[in-house]
Amino acid sequence: MSVTPVVLTVLCAAVSFCQVSAAPYNVTLVFKVSNKTESGSPSSSEGMNGTAQPPVYVSEDLEEPLPKDRRLRLSDEKPKDKKECPPLGLESLRVSDHQLRASSIKRYGLGSHRGRLNIQSGIYDDDFYDGAWCAGEKNKRQWLEIDARRLTRFTGVITQGKNSIWTDDWVTSYKVQISNDTHTWKTCRNGTEEVIFTANKDPDTPVLNKLPAPVVGRYIRINPQTWFENGTICLRAEILGCPLPDPNTVFMWEQEPQPTDKLEFKHHNYKEMRKLMKRVNEDCPNITRVYSIGKSYLGLKMYVMEISDNPGQHELGEPEFRYVAGMHGNEVVGRELMLNLMEYLCQEYKKKNPRVVRLITDTRIHLLPSMNPDGYEMAYKLGSELSGWGIGRWNYQGLDLNHNFADLNTPLWEAEDNEQVPEHFPNHYIPIPEYYTMENATVAPETRAIIDWMQKIPFVLSANLHGGELVVSYPFDMARSYWMAKELTPTPDDAMFRWLATAYATSHRVMADDNRRICHYDNFIRVGNIINGANWHTVAGSMNDFSYLHTNCFEVTVELSCDKFPHEIELPTEWENNKESLILYMEQVHRGIKGVVRDKDTNQGVPEAVIVVDGLNHDIRTAVDGDYWRLLNPGEYEVTAKAEGYHPSSKFCRVSYEDRATICDFYISKTPKQRLKELLANGKKLPKELLLRLRQLRNRKLKSNGPK
Repeated sequence: MSVTPVVLTVLCAAVSFCQVSAAPYNVTLVFKVSNKTESGSPSSSEGMNGTAQPPVYVSEDLEEPLPKDRRLRLSDEKPKDKKECPPLGLESLRVSDHQLRASSIKRYGLGSHRGRLNIQSGIYDDDFYDGAWCAGEKNKRQWLEIDARRLTRFTGVITQGKNSIWTDDWVTSYKVQISNDTHTWKTCRNGTEEVIFTANKDPDTPVLNKLPAPVVGRYIRINPQTWFENGTICLRAEILGCPLPDPNTVFMWEQEPQPTDKLEFKHHNYKEMRKLMKRVNEDCPNITRVYSIGKSYLGLKMYVMEISDNPGQHELGEPEFRYVAGMHGNEVVGRELMLNLMEYLCQEYKKKNPRVVRLITDTRIHLLPSMNPDGYEMAYKLGSELSGWGIGRWNYQGLDLNHNFADLNTPLWEAEDNEQVPEHFPNHYIPIPEYYTMENATVAPETRAIIDWMQKIPFVLSANLHGGELVVSYPFDMARSYWMAKELTPTPDDAMFRWLATAYATSHRVMADDNRRICHYDNFIRVGNIINGANWHTVAGSMNDFSYLHTNCFEVTVELSCDKFPHEIELPTEWENNKESLILYMEQVHRGIKGVVRDKDTNQGVPEAVIVVDGLNHDIRTAVDGDYWRLLNPGEYEVTAKAEGYHPSSKFCRVSYEDRATICDFYISKTPKQRLKELLANGKKLPKELLLRLRQLRNRKLKSNGPK
């Protein structure tokens, strides 16, 4: 008589004997980007979200030939023209509202202070924050005046029409006038004739007009001559000009603090970005490594700089952190900050800066400067002032990558409404819907690469760097009520997310200034410069929500500056504005609890064990070596570790206010059912006493199912 059928029957039926306390789910659906990893080995299908042994991303050769695609025309570095002047700073807010005047205004919301390049209006018409300066009268005597506050060599004017979803208004031609005292004005001439500059043909495309010859003065006026026939006189502007030394001025200039860090402050196209990353890697080969997580639609590689004391390895107990920049290709501040951060960490590590040494020693850092390299190249070719508000935002296919991730919110909320969470539907590691994994699904290659990256590395904390505002938003990004344009939709970890957002916002040099001017129309100063993403505007398929629901990683979005694509001269200031925030936010990865879940008998780490924090309806899982990290605010928590085939184990863990995670290890023992399975799998004989007990249980089961 064979023992195996009897044993298997009993294992399936004798629940009273084999009490199983295990993780209720073991999600193993893997979203495959391709059949092979970068190293050429098959993709792992064991586990997901960094809990499986991650295939190694091979180090990249940054001198390999550039991709050849007839649709891809990589830009060369733009030569610096000493005669070309930078913008005065209407868009970047270096020019204050007090420096702007107008002949007349239609109303306050269309005053001279709104005549800034790329300024955005709210969705409501006739409010205080409309999308341009609009004159109160329709005649050729109207003007918008800019006070440069010192003698300036003016070289050009850039104009746009009104930003509005309700009306079409723009100027089609204008004159330029210069003055030193606002009393005597000289119109710009080309020889003996006054120049009438051709302006805009639509509201949004910026149009640059260079002056026939540079003109020196303090004040400059734009004097509209014609405008769109169905509209009125409305414009947004930027002025190009070089300040001149003026020993007679009594005005004391407020100088922006300039960085002492010796970094490369310029815009880096794809070629220049590779050069910089190669140089940093060569300067600090022991702590840096460059790898690629995939390619854009046009074949540009998505390079990542890894910074760690053991690059290329996941170390037991060491958390993984990532910054992602350039999701929208025309929002370039994050890209340049990531490149500057690479340089800074390398330089300071070599100088033995204790804060940087500690960060690199205790953290594995991954910096992705360009998630959308195709979009960036489109914006870069036009330049910082002429790319407008939208060109380069989308990838080459026209997809907004921040709306391109799988919507995992909807199935979770439907399960919660049906009271299926967490018994029948997971509150974490929610699998990707089948429709999203099909080959014909509208999923960008850049998005697929990011998802594959998330699944291979057990990231703990991340930030998604954007531009065009000054605020930090946190999940959920999607409103729970699908018909709402915005609605407060917090996660179970809302308190932790608010802390993470606050850590960045309060250390940002401009966000921390309560007297600063708002960027466009939202006054985030009143809420501490942080906001729940769904309460700002709902976004389905965001990377933040996907990261939280599909992996262990907490992620926020940081809107770094009012200007999406600032001029090169603004980059040192942007670095100073964000440097402390970037470092402080990385240090938050060490808050909460961490530990290793081990098998009590073998002392080996248990992968995919579930970590449950009492009172928080969102669990996490251990990585391949059994280590885990759970971000938590200070307090005492009851924490339970459980895994399939093991008895659960619980303990109380206290999180302090120190920036060091509390060690909270677990030792869990196998259930009798699991031990039987392993004995049978190894071909070992069962003890006679156990066989007798199994037969008794089987007979009892048969009698209970027999006729009565």
